[in-house]
Amino acid sequence: LLYQQNPKTYAIVKQLLAEGNAGELQKYFGSRMEFGTAGLRAAMGAGISHMNDLTIIQTTQGFCRYLEKNFSDLKKRGVVIGFDARAHLSSGGSSKRFARLAANTFISQGVPVYLFSDIIPTPFVPYTVTHLKLCAGIMVTASHNPKQDNGYKVYWENGAQIISPHDKGISQAIEENQEPWPQAWDDKLIDSSSLLHDPYAMVNKEYFKDIQKQCFYRNINKETNLKFVHTSVHGVGHKFVQLAFKAFDLSPPFAVPEQKDPDPDFPTVKYPNPEEGKGVLTLSFALAEKDGARIILANDPDADRLAVAEKQESGEWKVFSGNELGALLGWWIFTCWKNNSRDARAIKDVYMLSSTVSSKILRAIALKEGFHFEETLTGFKWMGNRAKQLMDQGKAVLFAFEEAIGYMCCPAVLDKDGVSAAVITAEMASFLATRNLSLSQQLKAVYDEYGFHITKASYFICHDPKVIQQLFDNLRNFDGKNTYPKSCGRFKVSGIRDLTTGYDSSQPDQKAILPTSKSSQMITFTFANGGVATMRTSGTEPKIKYYSELCAPPGNSDVEQLKKELDELVNALEKHFFQPEKNKLQRKTE
Repeated sequence: LLYQQNPKTYAIVKQLLAEGNAGELQKYFGSRMEFGTAGLRAAMGAGISHMNDLTIIQTTQGFCRYLEKNFSDLKKRGVVIGFDARAHLSSGGSSKRFARLAANTFISQGVPVYLFSDIIPTPFVPYTVTHLKLCAGIMVTASHNPKQDNGYKVYWENGAQIISPHDKGISQAIEENQEPWPQAWDDKLIDSSSLLHDPYAMVNKEYFKDIQKQCFYRNINKETNLKFVHTSVHGVGHKFVQLAFKAFDLSPPFAVPEQKDPDPDFPTVKYPNPEEGKGVLTLSFALAEKDGARIILANDPDADRLAVAEKQESGEWKVFSGNELGALLGWWIFTCWKNNSRDARAIKDVYMLSSTVSSKILRAIALKEGFHFEETLTGFKWMGNRAKQLMDQGKAVLFAFEEAIGYMCCPAVLDKDGVSAAVITAEMASFLATRNLSLSQQLKAVYDEYGFHITKASYFICHDPKVIQQLFDNLRNFDGKNTYPKSCGRFKVSGIRDLTTGYDSSQPDQKAILPTSKSSQMITFTFANGGVATMRTSGTEPKIKYYSELCAPPGNSDVEQLKKELDELVNALEKHFFQPEKNKLQRKTE
């Protein structure tokens, strides 16, 4: 009965019933989407395992009840809801439709809703939560996932993504509120409600005012001859990056015409993910060659991530890794802070953060310059929440980043933000150009000063959870029961941190400081040669990922030798710890 409300999903289910297709019905109705700290992410379609009108209504009812329990002033403060441009013709689902249904759910309970009237970048939702002091935020987006997917991302009153125990509390409330409330489907009701507000114009003004606090070289920006290409990869970023450039007095970047307008089919790319490197940037390279631009800025479809490429003197294009851009932005943001700080003692209250699978370059800069560096668990939910804690203690959190091309450059947004990161990168490049330096040359200068940090990351695909469990069990019982490996090939292991069990050999009580999670696998090995390697499972894909890094002290500038050493360490890691042949693991295909 509930499915009759949406004729398209109803038709899909009716067809399967008529065919007696038990296998497909099991796929659609076998298990409900799991609500975790990242909210929901799944394909759009019929059934409780997919994103559709019904599952959005049920999720929002649960979330609404959970917020009522946690905030006595929910009906005074309200929530914000934003959406990207995703849409799915065959099931009738779209981000806008889902956002309106979610708004209707809250408004039916007397809760004010700040619903954006048009598509926005994901960072605008956490920005609005903080700026308007709301109880929570919802962003309907699947970021850079394939086109059939959508997602429901949740922010708490502190402006950061939710962390445990909120995920479990919301999940339980969803289970308890599955019967749609009266008029749950009638989203037209919201249009005449006095509880509906549109924050679009206000946020478009205030956000660009706030990011200008990170603009330090307006005169250089006005004069620069440097040309930029920008692509929003068929997502939401185009208009907002243009506005950000205007706010910094930079000439607008050339937009890749085939990709600048939102298109839920992402027709020019196999995957709409700039992390996939050069394939996504093919059209950008062509436009840059045509217009004589040296730098490419690429956002993912919801504009919370940023990839950067620069044309080298050889004519080749270099696509910076997330760790390399993290090193450059960290150096730049600290340098700007230092040049503008009146009080030398203030450095003791300055912090930068990065996640445990990202490069430790910020740690090296912090040690030499005298500010604080902290490591968090993987994911911006941890960095955003930690940043807020530190800011509440009067500390200045200048920057946080993750190797998956996510950067938090501006304290007004406690999450990754590809819009502010794009314009700050453009200002940094314009400044360096006045010193006749490219981004690549400055990156080398950062490594020369603070020590080379060379990273290499990849993954194996494994669809059998038993094999994954066995692989990690083997590492925990390597030379007999409860013994971790003492070496990996010719590389001596000097330290082990296991965030699944909570063991850390470097702590006096051998207990890890970072929170542990038994539901996911994650072990970090430190090697006597200065190498670090982390092996972990992915929360969203059938992958075992690894991240490795070789950190050399300043002055060791034989980069080729360091690269060779890291390659050998990675080969040993694959051979002895992953054992791909024995475990039938599938390699990442380039």
